[in-house]
Amino acid sequence: MNHRHRGRGVITAFALLVAGAIMPATAAAAPSESGCENRNINQIKKFLACVDADGAFDHLAAFQSFADASGGTRASGTLGYDASVDYVADVLDDAGWSVERQEFSFFQYTEIGASLTVDGAPVETQTFEYSGNGEVLGGNVVPVDLDLGIGNSSTSGCERSDFDDALFTGPADIALVQRGACNFSDKAANAEDAGAEGVIIFNQGNTEGRLGIINGTLGGPVVSIPVIDVSYDDGVALIGTEAVVDMSAEGLIEETVTENVVGELTGANDDNVVMAGAHLDSVLDGPGIQDNGSGSAALLEIAQVLGKNKKYTPQNTLRFAWWGAEESGLIGSFEYFTNADFGLLNGPPEEIARISSYINFDMIASPNFIYGVYDADQSTFPAPVPVPPGSDALEDLFEAYYSIEGIPYEDTEFSGRSDYQVFILLGIPASGLFTGAEVLKTPEQEAIWGGAAGDQFDPCYHLACDTIDNVSAEALDVNIDAVAYAVYNLASTTEAVNGVPGIEPKGITPDDVVFDGPQGTFAGGGGLSAGHSHPSS
Repeated sequence: MNHRHRGRGVITAFALLVAGAIMPATAAAAPSESGCENRNINQIKKFLACVDADGAFDHLAAFQSFADASGGTRASGTLGYDASVDYVADVLDDAGWSVERQEFSFFQYTEIGASLTVDGAPVETQTFEYSGNGEVLGGNVVPVDLDLGIGNSSTSGCERSDFDDALFTGPADIALVQRGACNFSDKAANAEDAGAEGVIIFNQGNTEGRLGIINGTLGGPVVSIPVIDVSYDDGVALIGTEAVVDMSAEGLIEETVTENVVGELTGANDDNVVMAGAHLDSVLDGPGIQDNGSGSAALLEIAQVLGKNKKYTPQNTLRFAWWGAEESGLIGSFEYFTNADFGLLNGPPEEIARISSYINFDMIASPNFIYGVYDADQSTFPAPVPVPPGSDALEDLFEAYYSIEGIPYEDTEFSGRSDYQVFILLGIPASGLFTGAEVLKTPEQEAIWGGAAGDQFDPCYHLACDTIDNVSAEALDVNIDAVAYAVYNLASTTEAVNGVPGIEPKGITPDDVVFDGPQGTFAGGGGLSAGHSHPSS
């Protein structure tokens, strides 16, 4: 299909394929280890021996080629993404998985520009995704129910009653709102309803990890006024200011079409489904080979090994998902449940009840990595979102693997900032892996995991340089086995997660492990957020 944006030209994915610019999906490699199709993978170690990061790199090379042929991007709604979908679906089909392609429409936002000046001096800012267009000159800045300082519990702007309408009667009133507690869309909509001509949302400042630019989304076109974001310190500096404040935001919103790819491998117990997922799309500004080709390729390699093996049938049904439009606000994973045509919430309730668990893989091979596990037991971070019972058992699977291998690991905040959000909102246990995005590595972390202190975990996060050269071969080699270990254990039994007995996998399971424990490098606050996409709250 040609899901073309206006102004992108009339070249089609088929034409690129014929010209050789996009490599055909049938070129996907078979499982990397010789003889794995006929090997009896009845033990954890036998299965892990068949899972190889080289196979994942073959998939990454394909994703890179699709981006190269599509102007350097694999964003949902582009030819690069369409080619990625075709490739994943064909690889799964060739490996014996049943494949469903779920098409849905969404609004794609392209930022054109944003500005904020105070007495003519520029302040670093960014347009909120799906902001309205416009400018406010000589604005009157109105703080809204702020709660400052480390450890704050800001609910600024979450309720309509937070806004005093009497303060928004002028021609250029700007609501100054703090991050925290609810969706940015709620804050912006409440501000517009109160009469604001513009909104500045600044970071929460409750931890060291919530100080910088937010890089957030409104989740869709919900307001007509400009909405921009600033850092915590720049937001605090605007409180009570008598300076001349000018702001503007401009972007382009276009409706387009994209797809999820969902593969299923039926198990002996088809009423107990283990789900794993990774978003397949990139941002418009880059090819997204680390973010999130790394998670997508790891799952695809594991799917090939399981599906092509002639002697393996999982105890529990396995369902893997490659999500579309995650970078536009977790849209594909929400559509999986809410879409009028295929969403599970519109079907029999037992369909959702069948899902035992969900594990998420979003950026698992950052070049300046640490090995992070979503902190479902909240041993380091109090979670700002609900943590369904059983999620801690999923966290244990990853920590068990790292402990077995003697690899140091760390807790990352269970924040809901990736595709597991909708699952936890529905009470489905979740966890996952994350090797870092825009946060800077500390000297303590450099001493443990190597790399470069003072640099971002992923210096090419959301940039054009997120190519195949931005993927850590070391991290992918470790984490593809961590993913495989968790998948194999859950394919055998989810009893520790949801109480449904299965068959005990042969090999070292979490029950046999003395856990090393997280390294505690974020114990003082802040740290990685378990997910990274444009946050909606």
